[in-house]
Amino acid sequence: MAGALRSSARRRRRIARGLAALALVALGPAGRLSAQGDSGRAAASAPAARAPGARPPTIVFMTDFGAANDAAAICRAVIVGIAPDIRIMDVTHQVTPFSIEEGARFLESVTTYYPAGTVFLVVIDPGVGTARKALIVRTKPGQLFVLPDNGLITPVADRDGIEAAREITNPAWMIGDRISSTFHGRDVFSPAAAHLAAGEDWTQAGPVVPELVRLTPRVATLGPHGIRGEVIGLDDPYGNVITDIRGEDFKRLGYALRDRVPVLIDGRRFTFPFATTFMDVAVGRPLLYVDSRGRVALALNQRDISRIYGIRPPAVVAIPRKR
Repeated sequence: MAGALRSSARRRRRIARGLAALALVALGPAGRLSAQGDSGRAAASAPAARAPGARPPTIVFMTDFGAANDAAAICRAVIVGIAPDIRIMDVTHQVTPFSIEEGARFLESVTTYYPAGTVFLVVIDPGVGTARKALIVRTKPGQLFVLPDNGLITPVADRDGIEAAREITNPAWMIGDRISSTFHGRDVFSPAAAHLAAGEDWTQAGPVVPELVRLTPRVATLGPHGIRGEVIGLDDPYGNVITDIRGEDFKRLGYALRDRVPVLIDGRRFTFPFATTFMDVAVGRPLLYVDSRGRVALALNQRDISRIYGIRPPAVVAIPRKR
């Protein structure tokens, strides 16, 4: 009986391996069902061999898809179908829907912590299906970005510089010939990111793009009477209010730690003690601090200031010079 059980188990394993092999044959190198032509494309753009012991390449993934649907999971499946050994790491899929500015801010913050060769897949794309370009951008530090040409790359480009950019037009770098007009994250951006991470020649993706769409960033203005800026985001889930006022500019106003700082928010007057950390004030009490990214922020210790005080982007913030 034991021998029969072992034989049956071996047969099941052989069947499973055979089914897996058939699936890989059915799925061409671009992860799509294909009857012909894929072998030629695979040979033309075969990935570079990885050195023994080298870490698998990384795709860092960010969208505004949210967590209540299957969109991010489908994109991951497309990537794995093309490059099964790729590591996929998430920034967030909770970018405020359609907020290119917020996505650009998150992207600028996170990229400094990843090495050259990292592929960033970013899909905040309210213009999906229009004439806007799908891009691969290579920055001077050697990172690669797969994203729509809608300004998402602007803060990174300003900080790091751009080596070159190309439009994704090569069908072999997409999921197939029938591209959805509303889900380029699946059909264009994810397969392109997978081909990049697999080591394929990015110049094969499409033609050079000489000029990219730029965001016009919100910039706080420092004047003789004080500084004026905007609320640009919330530090969720805590509800802390993030402004575009740089810590360096705030210090020019003359305030010292523990000073009480008058702040005007959309015409409403508040006073916040200038603190270094949340527990400098009692639970439920307000504070003004310079956050980990060097921006002035407002909070209530262990409470949601955005909800309790009714502050939402893009509220206007004004702070006078210290008298």
